[in-house]
Amino acid sequence: MGIPNNVHTFIGCDSPYEESQIVLFGAPYDCTSSYRPGSRFAGAAIRNESYGIETYSPYQDKDLTDYKIFDSGEIELPFGGPEPALELIESRTAQILADGKLPFMIGGEHLVTLGAVRAVVKKYPDLRIIHFDAHTDLRDDYLGTKLSHATVMRRCYELTGDGRIYQFGIRSGDRPEFLWAKSHTCLHKFDFTGLEEEIKAIGTAPVYFSIDMDVLDPSEFPGTGTPEAGGVTFLQLLEAIRKVTGHLQIVGADMNELSPPWDPSGRSTALACKIVRELLLSLFK
Repeated sequence: MGIPNNVHTFIGCDSPYEESQIVLFGAPYDCTSSYRPGSRFAGAAIRNESYGIETYSPYQDKDLTDYKIFDSGEIELPFGGPEPALELIESRTAQILADGKLPFMIGGEHLVTLGAVRAVVKKYPDLRIIHFDAHTDLRDDYLGTKLSHATVMRRCYELTGDGRIYQFGIRSGDRPEFLWAKSHTCLHKFDFTGLEEEIKAIGTAPVYFSIDMDVLDPSEFPGTGTPEAGGVTFLQLLEAIRKVTGHLQIVGADMNELSPPWDPSGRSTALACKIVRELLLSLFK
């Protein structure tokens, strides 16, 4: 074990580690953010603001206090080059998996997903990834670096192979990314059209579920590093989350790219809190 207790937890997520089925942890890293940094503050902001919502979900008629969830707090990650941070994220994820629990990560920029996926794919070689995002994240390199929030799904692809990454809500990327995706990923533009069919195609395979919050329209979620007009609504995202978790074998999950400094109103953080609650609850069948 050796995973630390954290006094300041997300609301309702204070069960003992040994008894918990899901372990929450934060990855406060945003050193490759290309436009507006600040997502490293997301985990702390979400924990603070979670006490403004209830543990009970009227959407699902479930309560966080009915389940065993442990919040292990933020990993202490170094600044600078991303590889040391990714190694620490991989190590935390691997430890949670080894203890028979489901890892749930709060980023941070989207690159943190790669660290978690490195650990998950070692335990589940047949892994699929469901990716909700405004951006393709499929560049082979960005400004000369292979490790960036703009390249994260390309690096994940190198671990999973063809046809195992399912992307939804995508509405931004350069032309070569979209052309490359036609042969290598299952990319669905603009919204969640085709989600039911892809869920059927995935079947019983293990799935890592990654949600970049800029999949939402910036009119609902302005607090993100790279806002992109034309996104989905909160209710559309909530419905899609329940479809994914209700029918698939989720073995790891994350939510990333809330950048609290870019929304002084706090509404983006409040929305993120509800998504964390709803995703956590939906993971319990």
